[in-house]
Amino acid sequence: MTAPIAFRERLYVPWWGWPLPLGAAALLAAEIHMGFPGVRSWLPYLITVPLVVLLIVRMGSVKVEVSGGELRVGSAHVPLELLGEVEVFDAKSKRKAMGPNLDPMAFVTHRGWVGPMVRVQLRDPADPTPYWLFSVRSAEKLAALLRER
Repeated sequence: MTAPIAFRERLYVPWWGWPLPLGAAALLAAEIHMGFPGVRSWLPYLITVPLVVLLIVRMGSVKVEVSGGELRVGSAHVPLELLGEVEVFDAKSKRKAMGPNLDPMAFVTHRGWVGPMVRVQLRDPADPTPYWLFSVRSAEKLAALLRER
C-alpha cells in the first residue's frame, strides 16, 4: 500500500517558456532545410522540434512531494525526522539565498520561472549537505506542513 501524499507539486515549464525554444528549433530546421532538396528538407523539422519539446518536458519533470515520511525533490529524498529549520524566500529575497549566502555543499534545485524557494536545514551528522534549497510555487503551504510534522 502506498503512503498518503501530504503535498505534491510539479515544477512544469509555463506556457511562456515554450515559444522561444520552439521558434529557435524551427528556425534551425529551416536553415538546414534551405540547403537540401527531397527527404532531407523536412527531416530537420522532424528531429529538432520534437527534441526541443522533449527537452522542455524534461526540464519540467521535477516533482516536490511529501509522502511516506519523506521529503522528495526530484530524485533526491530525505526522511522528515532529519529535517531542521524551514525558511521561505520570496522571488526577491531568493537572490541572496542563491548568491552570496549559498553554501557550496547545499543541495539546490532551482527553476528560474518559479518565484519562491524553500530552505530546509538537515540534521544528519553523516550527511555533509547542510541544507536543501529548492523552488516550489506553494512555499508557505509546504513550509507549514514541514514545520508541523
